[in-house]
Order: sequence, then C-alpha cells, then structure tokens
Amino acid sequence: MDIKKLLRYTMQLAMLKQLLTKKLIDENEYSLIQKRLMKDYGIVSNITA
Repeated sequence: MDIKKLLRYTMQLAMLKQLLTKKLIDENEYSLIQKRLMKDYGIVSNITA
C-alpha cells in the first residue's frame, strides 16, 4: 500500500472517530462506515479495535 493512500485512510478514520465522539453518528453507523473505508482502501485488519 502506498503511503499517501494509507495517510488518506488514517485521516478519514480520525474524522469518523470525531463524528462518533461528538455523537453525530452512532456506533452502528461508525462500524458500517469504517468497514467501507477498510474495503475501499484495501485494509485487511483493524488494529484500532
């Protein structure tokens, strides 16, 4: 995986976590979006879990 792609994924994941923290999305929405991001960016393991 190239470093730019990994950085983009990491930034999107951080923004997603902020939405969850601010209660703008719930745990289920967070999980669904996270799984989609993982699929889109080819991430096979969630090391933040």
